[in-house]
Amino acid sequence: MEKLERIHPNRQVLAFILMVFFSQVRSEPIRYSVPEETESGSFVAHLTKDLGLKTGELAARSARVVSDDDKQPLQLDRQTGDLLLKEKLDREELCGPTEPCVLHFQVLLEMPVQFFQGELSIQDINDHSPVFPDKEVLLKIPENSQPGTLFPLILAQDMDVGSNGLQQYTISPNSHFHILTRNHSEGKKYPDLVQDKALDREEQPEFSLTLMALDGGSPPRSGTVMVRILIMDVNDNAPEFVHTPYEVQVLENSPLDSPLLSVTARDVDAGNFGSVSYGLFQAPDEIKQTFSINEVTGEIRLKKKLDFEKIKSYHVEIEATDGGGLSGKGTVVIEVVDVNDNAPELSISSLTSSIPENAPETVVSIFRIRDKDSGDNGKMICSIPDNLPFILKPIFKNFYTLVTERPLDRESRAEYNITITITDLGTPRLKTEVSSLFLFSVLLFVAVRLCRRNRAASGGRCSMPEGHFPGHLVDVSGTGTLSQSYQYEVCLTGDSGTGEFKFLKPIFPNLLVQDTGEDVKENPKYRNSFVFN
Repeated sequence: MEKLERIHPNRQVLAFILMVFFSQVRSEPIRYSVPEETESGSFVAHLTKDLGLKTGELAARSARVVSDDDKQPLQLDRQTGDLLLKEKLDREELCGPTEPCVLHFQVLLEMPVQFFQGELSIQDINDHSPVFPDKEVLLKIPENSQPGTLFPLILAQDMDVGSNGLQQYTISPNSHFHILTRNHSEGKKYPDLVQDKALDREEQPEFSLTLMALDGGSPPRSGTVMVRILIMDVNDNAPEFVHTPYEVQVLENSPLDSPLLSVTARDVDAGNFGSVSYGLFQAPDEIKQTFSINEVTGEIRLKKKLDFEKIKSYHVEIEATDGGGLSGKGTVVIEVVDVNDNAPELSISSLTSSIPENAPETVVSIFRIRDKDSGDNGKMICSIPDNLPFILKPIFKNFYTLVTERPLDRESRAEYNITITITDLGTPRLKTEVSSLFLFSVLLFVAVRLCRRNRAASGGRCSMPEGHFPGHLVDVSGTGTLSQSYQYEVCLTGDSGTGEFKFLKPIFPNLLVQDTGEDVKENPKYRNSFVFN
């Protein structure tokens, strides 16, 4: 058993300097843009020219395009140096209402390792019309309503953004009402019906008007809904919510049918005019599918699983209506609280096939880690043991290289066990069971084990020594730090004829779960530890 080597402070300083150095390589990203719905295979840019490289250098240096997202929208022709669209892109599917819609990617070159940042802006085209959620809207107005009174109407939704998005509302000509387009704080546009003159139910008890939503495209697209207005007998007071807005925080892993809160509205009228029923107001499909409200009690319950990574908060418009048809409006702000439900992921971009035993510092593997959670739940620690001639180097954002620290001597050391440890700092703890979860790259604790084949005894198979891996990188406090683990085994063999270490790639997932009870502290058996947000 070799003695453990103590971490020298200068090595950590050197690793930090190298990280800063590599991060400065082409710090300003190259930027391109394409209109959405552009056909797949379309030309985007000539990377050889834009990156200032020589002809054929992209192919010689094994260049590849790596995307920050699971979807890879781009492909690189190494021979021509052309960057092409891999598939037709739908801006609304990729970014929703977010503007600008930018996809981030990196160009990775080897020999030597070099990164270039890139951004692809997806430009919106006017391919969607405004759409109302219902075909008809019923609005009840008391006959003693005064001119100048505003009545909120149902809003339309337009998947396009910017000038191609919804811009204004109009209503069919009539003698009693006009429409006012109102800008909401969230950037949406709402229609308000404005009363122009006094109403007389005996003279005209009902109006049927057409509300039209127009976008800013050229030519503009439109959508319509029928507004049916009933003039009601006098009901002096509309319901008013006791609080507005209501605010509540909900854990994203809350079970279905969980009660979130109860809202209350009061109406000072007596009898049927004072009875109140509750409902959702102008609720889009996402709200209707996620929440329900009891029309009698005002209790709001969860209908659909929440996902903090998709939607962080909901603004739910609610309505209280009395027996005379008058209604009061309120708002419930539901904040989704993140829980540690995403394990860190590791993906290998490059793995060296062989290493001569006397080679100088050599890149064994290039890999990337990420965690979709936020805050401490998304912070990661990456490290390897300190008793081996290998080191980790952070090279760009969340990319690492595993390199040899010094030339390897096959005759002096017959076996190496390397553990690359990735753990996040989140709560609560979950238990999941250089196996299907690994195939999807959902990793939290990854052990990379390199072993050398015994030239006489193993008969061409990897020799796995008995014993336990180091149990953990950090001890955890009673707050419940998440600690999942998997083993990723890579065999490192030597051949007496070539004097080279060769890598095989079998995978053996295994779960290790830590106990709580101690404060977070560094494990002295590990070095080259780096924390990533």
